[in-house]
This record gives sequence, structure tokens and C-alpha cells, in this order.
Amino acid sequence: MKFGIALGRLAPRLHEEMVLLADRLGFESVWLPEHLVLPVDMSGSPFAGAAHPPIPPDAPVVDCFGYLGYLAGKTSRVRLGSHVYLMGLRHPFVAARAIQTLDLVSGGRAEVGIGAGWLEAEWRAAGLDPRTRGRRLDETLAVCKRLWTEDVVEHHGEFYDFEPVMFAPKPVQRPHPPILVGGESEPALRRAARHGDGWIGLAHSVESCAAPLQRLHELRAEYGRADEPFETVCLGRVTHPDDVARFEAAGITRLLVTPWAGSGEALDGVRRLAEKIFE
Repeated sequence: MKFGIALGRLAPRLHEEMVLLADRLGFESVWLPEHLVLPVDMSGSPFAGAAHPPIPPDAPVVDCFGYLGYLAGKTSRVRLGSHVYLMGLRHPFVAARAIQTLDLVSGGRAEVGIGAGWLEAEWRAAGLDPRTRGRRLDETLAVCKRLWTEDVVEHHGEFYDFEPVMFAPKPVQRPHPPILVGGESEPALRRAARHGDGWIGLAHSVESCAAPLQRLHELRAEYGRADEPFETVCLGRVTHPDDVARFEAAGITRLLVTPWAGSGEALDGVRRLAEKIFE
């Protein structure tokens, strides 16, 4: 089991200190949330049944890959991931370059969680139709993969159209940094099974992760990918060492943890958890 720390549930003023601590203690990865802009009037939520958005419009936000690149220079081994990057809001040249740069400056430690996004007003603010966000994400990802792996790329698609271009240098990780597709809807699970190197879900118990994992298993078989390596990631609580074994038996390969109730307790909570799981 790999253990990552989800930074989205932590006050931003503590992000750097937490990442340095995670690097020292032996956590495998850290994961930063991402938004391009937050409209004043928001509705919706990634959490089923939630009445309100999980963040306010004045929540502090930084450029995800820019900040992870800064953290790469401060750390030596911990992997640096997005949870999740709204790739479809960017031109593929912009997305591919941001991810390539993080992989280069980190020496191949980039992990790329992507998603179509739940905040429709964010898409409208960017001048894009939120009804197209799944198709835009698919096309952007396809172009990015070609930019990272092919010498010359020409593309004529629904949303992007360009003559032959070159893109160098290529990322350190080959063929490209791992792409983990976020989301729990049927389209998101299909995207993960068909195009992803893994899936990154929301918060789950051992019991609740069973349904999306089973569906992913079915879809990967449908797409002829059942025998390929595939990461399965979710947020989960570890209160006893047996919890780790139960998540592992359920099929989770990386667990993202937030062992604190408030940010003031976070650093000590991570230290205590490290003693429990790395003993």
C-alpha cells in the first residue's frame, strides 16, 4: 500500500511544512487540489447529496503545477500530484507544458490526477460550455499524450486544430507521467478504464469503495486492459493497522490520508500516523 497526504483539507499556510514533513517521514506522495477560478455564485458539489459546494468562492488557490514545482525543489523523494487538475479548461499545449515541467524539475516525480470538474460555473466563467467538458477533457488528454511521446504532432479535432508542431524535451517518466482519472460517475469511470493509468476517487470506507472498483474491473476488461498495471486511489481513514490491510484487500493500491480534525492538529496527526503505519 502506498500512502499519500491530501493537502486540500489543510490550511494553505501549512502546505509547505506538511510536504517537507511527509518527505522526511516516508509518505509516498502529496496531492494538491486545483481550480482555475472560483465564481462568486457557485452551485453543485462532487459529493452526492451535498446541499452546498465544498469550498467558498474566496478560498485561496494557487497554480497547481507551479506550486508543485516549487515543492519539488524543497523535497527529495516524495511524489507530487494533482487532485484533480481540470485539464479540459486548458489548451493542450498549456497542460502538456505544465505537466512536463513539473516532471522535469522533480526528476520524474509527477503524478497527474485529472477530472472533468463538477463546478459548471467555472467553465462558463472561462467562456466554455460546461456540457462539453467531458469531450474537451478526452481530446486534451489525447493531444497531451501525443505531445509527450511523438516527435511531430498534427491534430484536427472537435475543439483543437493545428498544423505540425514539435514539443521538447519529453517528460522524464516514459511514456509520460501517470494519468489518474478522477470522478465516480459512469463517464468518469469509463474514462479511467479506457485512458487512465489509474483512478482517483473521493473519500471512501472499505465497504463503499467496492462498487466503483468492481465497475472499473468490468470496464477495463471491456476495453481489453484487464492485465495492464492500474492504480486505484481514494481518500480513507486509518485508525488501526488492520484498516490498511482491509483497504488493500478491497483493491485500493494508494490511500490518501488526512489524519486530523483541524489544521492545527495536522502535523502531529501525520507524525502519529507515520508511527502507526511505518513501524
